[in-house]
Amino acid sequence: MSEISSQRPSGRSSLLRLIGWRLVWGVLTMLAVSLLIFVGVQLLPGNAATAILGQTATPDAIRELNLQLGLDKPAVSRYLGWLLGLLHGDFGLSYTSRTAIAGPLFSRLGNTLFLAGCTAVIAVPLALLIGFLAVRFQGGVIDNLLNGLSRTAVSLPEFFSGYLLIFIFSITLGWAPSNSALTPGMGLADKLAAISLPCITLVLAIVGHMSNMTRAALIATQNAAWVDTALLKGLSPGRILWRHVLPNALGPVINVVAINLAYLMVGVVIVENVFVYPGLGQYMVDSISKRDLPVMQDCALLLAGVYVLLNLLADVLSLLANPRLRHQK
Repeated sequence: MSEISSQRPSGRSSLLRLIGWRLVWGVLTMLAVSLLIFVGVQLLPGNAATAILGQTATPDAIRELNLQLGLDKPAVSRYLGWLLGLLHGDFGLSYTSRTAIAGPLFSRLGNTLFLAGCTAVIAVPLALLIGFLAVRFQGGVIDNLLNGLSRTAVSLPEFFSGYLLIFIFSITLGWAPSNSALTPGMGLADKLAAISLPCITLVLAIVGHMSNMTRAALIATQNAAWVDTALLKGLSPGRILWRHVLPNALGPVINVVAINLAYLMVGVVIVENVFVYPGLGQYMVDSISKRDLPVMQDCALLLAGVYVLLNLLADVLSLLANPRLRHQK
């Protein structure tokens, strides 16, 4: 009894140590990403002051604006200043509006997370159900039909799916708005109606890959020797798949779900611009056209942060679902 009780803290400490290392790697990843974002933004052609003032601006006006924006400082100094500001919760000022970025940034992030969350609520259960049914009727008509539909959904680019849905449901049938603008004081029902088409577009973008990978993970677990033993004992295939195979395949399934949810943070950039949705993706694209460098940097880093956080969450859930991953070889 004492041996068992002494092993529990060890297993808990091992889990905490692994989570700690994941957090450290996450912070280092974000530092590397911030550097890449800053360098990439600086390598964009043209001058921000010229883009803001226009081609007819005089050299003196451009020089004065460069001084006001701090663009005359060395790149290293500007990068360290940006990082230091982020650590203090200061996201800087917009070049074009000269107002704080934090307010619209987090407002747009809330809209993006709302769209991504609604997509996940639909896509994750649907993908798991499709993967489960495909394995349950493996090799049959249902399996082939579901595989064909999921592969078709994966092959369609988001912008094509979005414009196709607008043509069918907005222009032809008039069932949904083509413009997914949100207004202050909008009720939940109105918000859900406004995001219906972009939500369906994102569901089509990720549900195929999630269902295919879920199917592959279930089939790999189903081929284990203990499944044959369970069949010999008289358990039905459906019961084995639901009660035994699915729990043992949770680790790979969790990773697939998390990766696809992280992909949502990339897919929304395209979809938000197709449907004119006031999210973080559209905010970043607008800032690119205006050469608003601080907004571009903050948006890109925030999207990267959500991506890294979701991957970290996937690692932690995988460790919790599969204790064997906690013991390093």
